[in-house]
Amino acid sequence: MSDSLKTFSPVDGSLYVERAFMSEAQIPDLIETAEAAQKKWAKKTVTERAAILNKCIEVFESKKETITEELAWQMGRPVRYGAGEVGGFVERATYMISAAQKALEPVEVGEKEGFTRYIKREPLGVVFTIAPWNFPYMTAVNSIVPALMAGNAVILKHATQTHLCGETMRDAFVEAGLPEGLFQLVTATHAFAAKLIQSGGVNFVAFTGSVPGGEAIEQAATGQFIGVGLELGGKDPAYVRSDADPLFAAENLVDGAMFNSGQSCCGIERIYVHESVYDAFVEGVVKTVNDYVLGSPLDEETTLGPCVNAKAADFVRGQIKDAVAAGAKALIDPVSFAADKEGSPYLAPQVLVDVDHSMRVMTEESFGPVVGIMKVSSDEEAIDLMNDSEFGLTASVWTNDEAAAIAIGDQVNTGTWFMNRCDYLDPALAWTGVKNSGRGCTLSTVGYESLTRPKSYHLRTKI
Repeated sequence: MSDSLKTFSPVDGSLYVERAFMSEAQIPDLIETAEAAQKKWAKKTVTERAAILNKCIEVFESKKETITEELAWQMGRPVRYGAGEVGGFVERATYMISAAQKALEPVEVGEKEGFTRYIKREPLGVVFTIAPWNFPYMTAVNSIVPALMAGNAVILKHATQTHLCGETMRDAFVEAGLPEGLFQLVTATHAFAAKLIQSGGVNFVAFTGSVPGGEAIEQAATGQFIGVGLELGGKDPAYVRSDADPLFAAENLVDGAMFNSGQSCCGIERIYVHESVYDAFVEGVVKTVNDYVLGSPLDEETTLGPCVNAKAADFVRGQIKDAVAAGAKALIDPVSFAADKEGSPYLAPQVLVDVDHSMRVMTEESFGPVVGIMKVSSDEEAIDLMNDSEFGLTASVWTNDEAAAIAIGDQVNTGTWFMNRCDYLDPALAWTGVKNSGRGCTLSTVGYESLTRPKSYHLRTKI
């Protein structure tokens, strides 16, 4: 095993970041520092915490240009979209800061003569956040800012591919005046992370990543009696009903499927279309996809960057080849995308029809720029197919009938149900999944529940 963290850029394969791994012997000091800082931080009011964290967000946002370039080099996000990652971070952080006052206030339980009774929400202590590379700031903020607002200390392990994002975030917060030791970054192996979870000093783990990664986190936390929040994979479906505008749906669903080169847990990976609008929808999808420009993420003209690495791109290539061999039809000619190259991270987008659920591309998470489209004849058929998955993060319906959208949504096993929208997190709503998409919740006032513990006060005032 290497003794250092290495980030190789998908842009050209070069070594972009290298940092020495921390030793497991450093864990006691790490925890001691976090606990000491947390005790002081917990004494501050919610208003005082908010003032400091709003300054942290302000300083972070001021680094937008640098962040945009670093994202392109680390994970292939086209520079034209880098500002969106910063904007999403700011939107979520700002909302969670503003929501904290209501979320963290004591719960009143009603009057009872001779007694004062209420439930306080106390911080847990130390929260360990393990963040992914695909949306390195927007996923990390989901737990980091509310954890701090709730009075906790945070230790962050960022993905190897985007470790520099962790440094940028931490340094911005320190520059803004966040107390020393309250937000620490570790350069850690998986073994180090497991030891940290098992150290007795971590009170909650917030993990975003793969299903196997989630299983490893749960195993590490066994017997620790701590909370674990898991946001795992997705194979998110969309259903285009007969009353939908097929061109509007096509344009938006292509964006949901292809943005970030399809590397989104809540990206659209399978689409079911009513037979009456199927042809018009598919035509709109093909036209929209063919307008993408695949190339270097450093080029302002690029709208589709490389996958995170060649292995990820080749996995998707394998899904496409298997589907075509089983009878699927590929509608996009890779020759139209000059940057596409077998064995490289640069992968042309693909749209597949004549697919079914016997094919990996319709059941196995792709995490790349490919989507399969199936024709259906009824709402019931679409519902059955949407539910035919090990995942349940988000799902969407495209229709002009809100009542029908709600009725269908009530039957779909998913954490978030969209109508005429997809691939978006509203910070006012709970972000959660079912089945193998994970458990727990971030964002919204509900997201604060897992980052605090209830403490009941039962005071007899008359004796």
